[in-house]
Amino acid sequence: MRAVQVITPTGPDGVRVVEVDEPAPRPDEVLVEVQRVGVSFPDLLLSKGEYQLKPEPPFTLGVDFAGTVVSGPDGYHVGERVAGVLPYGGAAELVAAPPMSVFSLPEQLSFDAGAAVPMNYLTAQFALVERGQVREGETVLVHGAAGGVGTATIQVARGLGARTIAVVSTEEKAALARRAGADEAVLVDGFRDAALGLTDGEGVDIVLDVVGGDVFTDSLRTLAPQGRLLVVGFAGGQGIPEVRVNRLLLNNVDVRGVGWGAYAMVRPGYMHEQWDALLPLIESGAIEPPIGATYDLEDFGRALSDMDQRRTLGKSVVRVRD
Repeated sequence: MRAVQVITPTGPDGVRVVEVDEPAPRPDEVLVEVQRVGVSFPDLLLSKGEYQLKPEPPFTLGVDFAGTVVSGPDGYHVGERVAGVLPYGGAAELVAAPPMSVFSLPEQLSFDAGAAVPMNYLTAQFALVERGQVREGETVLVHGAAGGVGTATIQVARGLGARTIAVVSTEEKAALARRAGADEAVLVDGFRDAALGLTDGEGVDIVLDVVGGDVFTDSLRTLAPQGRLLVVGFAGGQGIPEVRVNRLLLNNVDVRGVGWGAYAMVRPGYMHEQWDALLPLIESGAIEPPIGATYDLEDFGRALSDMDQRRTLGKSVVRVRD
């Protein structure tokens, strides 16, 4: 079968589609015929050898996937439409995955959308609910709001009754963030003053930061008293910012880490609880992943390169089968 593998951890150029043996699932695993694979930021980091997980090459990429069940333990039915999430290994024609990582896909979501949901929306739900304790009526400011995690956070926050302010780098991205459901969209240059103006000078209750770098200090200054800054990642590539703890003390604000994978993937049943919490938002239409570019399997490396060059909007999806 075909699989997308990192041959050498040199970035997208080191990614190849190769023939590998079909998986032999254990009795407690779900074997999935994969239709679509979502392109995720961890895929890019894995291709460069810069992720916290460092599998020995060659290894198969693919964090998010969607397809149909070939076989599985009780609770899974042959032909059932599913979505799944793994640390890596999903970008192949067949995938064997543990049941804790495989979820029934609602009929209203296509395979494209199914491959766009798991990591981003489970991360957003974990960030907002578990780490941020978001409440109805609060205001959430989202950095990197035109990306996969950003648009997921907008939609989950809106579904939970929060107001959202999207922070983006271009007007094109602002338009996408608004289509995803953002109440307001502002450019990153001057975002602090813009956010304070939109909140009558009070500040926001939650900042979700996937960017890091130069925006971090102004994000802290944008928080209202008892606000929470949720650190999800450092996609801006400007290094890891440092916290001056006197800022936390003076304004009674928090900086909280959001490490969804490290938390969820070692707690059997937790991801299914999250999925169940997202289902009403999916059924209501609050969750509708904005799909950006779509690629053939052979172009997985190009999809990663486009992400690396920040040419992507929304969630990129790779077609494994027509």
